[in-house]
Amino acid sequence: MDDVASAQSENENLRKIRNRLMQWETKTDPLAALNAQQEEHLDVLSNLWHDDQSTATTVSTPTQETKQAESSSEGDIQLPAGGLQNTNDFLLWFVNVNTEIERRGDANYHKYLQQLEQRKAECAHMLTQISVAMERLGVLSAEYEFVSQKTSALNTASEQLIDEQQKLQELNSDIQRRLHYFSQVELLNQRLQSPTLSVASEAFRECLNKIDECLNYLAEHPNFKDAAPYSAKYKQCLAKATGLVRNYIINVINQATEATLHPRNASGDASLQAPDAAFALYYGKYQTSAAKVKRVAQLIESRLENSCSSEYGQLMTDLQQHYLAQRASVMSPAVNQSIQNVKNAHKGDHCSLTRSACAFLVHVCQDEQRLYYQFFGTGAPHLTVYLEGLCTILYDTMRPFIIHINHLETLAEICSILRIEMLEEHVQQNPTGLEAFATIAHQLLQDVQERLVFRAHLYLQSDIQNYNPSSGDLAYPEKLEMMESIALSLQEPSQLRRSDSRASMMSTEAESVDTAYRVKQMNSPADLHGMWYPTVRRTLVCLSRLYRCVDRPIFQGLSQEALKACIQSVSQAAVKIGAAKTPIDGELFEIKHLLILREQIAPFRVDFTVKETSLDFSKVKTAAFGLLQKRKQLFSMGSNNAILEFLLEGTPQIKEHLLDSRKEVDRQLKTVCEQYIKDAVHMLVGPLVTFLDKAQALLAHDTAKTTATTIQEPTAKVNYVLRQSTWASPQQISSIIQETQRLIKAKLAVLQRAMQLYLSNRDTEFIIFRPIRNNIIQSFVKLEQLLTTNGYSPDDMIITSCPSAEQVSILLSSASILAAEGVASFAAAARKISTSSSVEGSTIGRKLSTVSNKEQHQEVVAEEPECVEAPTPVNPE
Repeated sequence: MDDVASAQSENENLRKIRNRLMQWETKTDPLAALNAQQEEHLDVLSNLWHDDQSTATTVSTPTQETKQAESSSEGDIQLPAGGLQNTNDFLLWFVNVNTEIERRGDANYHKYLQQLEQRKAECAHMLTQISVAMERLGVLSAEYEFVSQKTSALNTASEQLIDEQQKLQELNSDIQRRLHYFSQVELLNQRLQSPTLSVASEAFRECLNKIDECLNYLAEHPNFKDAAPYSAKYKQCLAKATGLVRNYIINVINQATEATLHPRNASGDASLQAPDAAFALYYGKYQTSAAKVKRVAQLIESRLENSCSSEYGQLMTDLQQHYLAQRASVMSPAVNQSIQNVKNAHKGDHCSLTRSACAFLVHVCQDEQRLYYQFFGTGAPHLTVYLEGLCTILYDTMRPFIIHINHLETLAEICSILRIEMLEEHVQQNPTGLEAFATIAHQLLQDVQERLVFRAHLYLQSDIQNYNPSSGDLAYPEKLEMMESIALSLQEPSQLRRSDSRASMMSTEAESVDTAYRVKQMNSPADLHGMWYPTVRRTLVCLSRLYRCVDRPIFQGLSQEALKACIQSVSQAAVKIGAAKTPIDGELFEIKHLLILREQIAPFRVDFTVKETSLDFSKVKTAAFGLLQKRKQLFSMGSNNAILEFLLEGTPQIKEHLLDSRKEVDRQLKTVCEQYIKDAVHMLVGPLVTFLDKAQALLAHDTAKTTATTIQEPTAKVNYVLRQSTWASPQQISSIIQETQRLIKAKLAVLQRAMQLYLSNRDTEFIIFRPIRNNIIQSFVKLEQLLTTNGYSPDDMIITSCPSAEQVSILLSSASILAAEGVASFAAAARKISTSSSVEGSTIGRKLSTVSNKEQHQEVVAEEPECVEAPTPVNPE
């Protein structure tokens, strides 16, 4: 093929050279055209060349003749040797001389003529040679044309042969390539049946590659002849190969299992108690066999996506399931025994049991996942199912304990362990490897939450809603006073004081003022967690436990129920305290605990709104009455059919109610504050308020009577009916005003002392006392207006001594100063008690602790919640 191509290229080059030589001096469009001067020089050169060629042969002869002629002419010109004898001799000599002269005169012409003849001969010779050359050129041209035609025909035939050869070669290679996929069956069968073939060898890898290649090709060309039979043969070969792989890997795994379950150097169980020894026993043999299996498993896994056959997928599934079944036979008894050992080690301690068992399962899951991926690279779903089976042992062990736990704190601690320590810490760090553990832990967490919610419901009903307070729980304000005295005693330094010193006596007054200020600034004893009412403490502790343990919707429902029960319990306790002491104590007790409740539920970042759905059957009754009244229209065919109207109008309506616990607390707090303000005003100016109510009733009755008896337009005149009443005389009114002022001076200090004792917050006290103050001043203003508009003379006004608003304000301010001095005196008394006997103070503290915590042993929750902080009372309005 290369020789033909080279010959063709040489012929083509020669053809081009000949064509260019022929066009060298053509008259039309020559390749090398010559000008006239160059043509003359070329002719001169050509003549010189021809002269040289012809002269070389003829030069000798003309020269000799010329010499002879010259010599003869020279001899002729001379006289004869005998002289001239006669006239005839002379004439002859003269003729000869004359002839010689003429000859010599024409010698140049003769010479030129000879040259012309010579040139003529040369031209004739050249013409002859040119004719011969032209004849030869014609012969050569004819021969060239003949050879060119033959060469072209040969080239064409060669090219056709080469093309046909290439097509035949391509067809042959295509046929050989296609036949290759059909001719490998016997060779593959022989290789797979060879007893020396190893699945871990390179020859087995090549066999699998050829089988996959042939199967893929036959699958892409199902229309080939005998494609189906050969495809079945290759599948048989693939089945043999997968059978070899399956037997090899199963044997390796079975050997590792046998070596693990029945070690040769089996020692007692005591040697397996060490973690390193147990890990070496349960994982050592498998890790040794992992390299053998991994090499073959990678060979199969690399063909899962590219192969059209499902044999590889089924093979990997079978191998993975067999591996996991063997691991389950090894690990399930071991895990069960380990969990039983943990259970026996932490008997009675459910939190430690949960933490230890879960930590053990976490390590087992991580080790099993690590070992599994040393054997295989795929099959995570099968591994997850296997690990879920191991983790189910933990679930089956823990659930019987969980459903019998009654202690809320234990359930909450278990929830925290499962949610925070396990799911949030361990699982989030390795979500893929601990997916199975996360599923079982979540199920276990749901069971714990369900049990926690159930026990919380029972706890709310038994210890909050149905709580029966003891006398110590209702010992208000005694408990607060005792705690305040103890707090004051603890704040005083234990250094010796010289009471007879002049400086100490001079500083007594300043010390009293400072003590009063500190009493005002310190927190209320009611702010102490131990001094809270038990139901409030239990509610907040319960909610704090549930907040981090249950889901938001469940917590919202429980918080709604808990706050409702707590508010009801506090209200009942306030009623009992008010009945035993004074209504003021009960109301302040309720206000303080509602403030605590509202403050402590603020950190919970949840919506305390719960939606309740109910059916409204109010329209059903109306529709039923309408149906009875329209009995005649029961079977009416028109639009006024009674039955149809009943069905349309009597359908029960679905109503949704939004219950907000926080708003309920605020609503109850507002109601109690309003009642407290009303009772405080009545306590301070009760006689005045009674007189005003009675006077207003009398005036209203008289106005109504006058309106009924007279039809005329009423004229502006003074009504003397109040002035004429004996109980409304100026003397009686004066006694009422004096009694009211006495009550203000006597009881305002008590009222402010109670507010300071319960609330101990100047802002809250000021907010609550401001409407009390305004109502008192307003009562005196109403009295003054009543007297001036109902016929009382200026003398009567002097007799009544009714104070103005400014005077009442000054009276209230002076009473407040007296209240502050009373607080200072109380602090001084408490300081004397604390300095006289420190032992007595500690005894009182123990008594108070005994009274306040009398029934705390009955409570299920005993720890202080994390979210409960010292409350800061805010505006109750």
